Amino acid sequence: MIYYDYFKYLLKAQDEYSLHSPFLFEFYTKVLQPSTPNLANHAAIENLRKQLSQDERLIAITDFGAGSKLNLSTKRTVKDIVKNSQKTPKLGQFLHRIIEFYGYKNIIDLGTSLGLTTAYLSNQNADNQIVSFEGCPETAKIAQQNFDKLALKNVEIIVGNIDETLPKKMQEISNLDFVFFDANHRYEPTIRYFEECLIKSNENSCFVFDDIYWCAEMKQAWQSIKNHPSVTVSLDVFWVGIVFFHQRQAKQDFVLKF
Repeated sequence: MIYYDYFKYLLKAQDEYSLHSPFLFEFYTKVLQPSTPNLANHAAIENLRKQLSQDERLIAITDFGAGSKLNLSTKRTVKDIVKNSQKTPKLGQFLHRIIEFYGYKNIIDLGTSLGLTTAYLSNQNADNQIVSFEGCPETAKIAQQNFDKLALKNVEIIVGNIDETLPKKMQEISNLDFVFFDANHRYEPTIRYFEECLIKSNENSCFVFDDIYWCAEMKQAWQSIKNHPSVTVSLDVFWVGIVFFHQRQAKQDFVLKF
């Protein structure tokens, strides 16, 4: 089914020559399409990825979400998690560019896993404050080890069921610039997390939803999020869905080549 969805996406996807909105044209040409320079911190993340891809450690998995389509075992090797659960370097670098281009400082990552994508969100910028939520204690432990190896000082991991930890943390946060949703690939939790974070968003905030075509529930959640009255711009790049809340912007939905 996902191949059919991808084929439909390719038929709809636009490039910069079809974009008349100045905001969208700038986003496409300066954020979505450019390749990221070979920054030292990106090279360090990818070197760490290579090390983890050979890591035979077997860990117990605590999963409060929809689980993995590829491995239903409660124990997995680190290298298996790298192979099947980690986001690609291309996506990590894209998220990095969003944060860097718009100068986002207050960032939430729902779904730490081994921390590779979180490291891209960190951007090695001490002014960025990242709160990353992870349900599995053993995975979070390895993620913290990875942050230490990368010398990331601006990431806080909160371990536990996000249904409980996110509302509690939201009481302490006054403002959210950027949120990456990659925790529970089901309709109800995705919408609930979105609405909890939305309360602390601002006109310039950006929310990114991973795996919007992963299953029927995620496709339904993405449609609901796009139609939410607070969302003015939605961008479908297949692998993720992106929304903005610019109140002076006419409501528009776009499918963009990535």
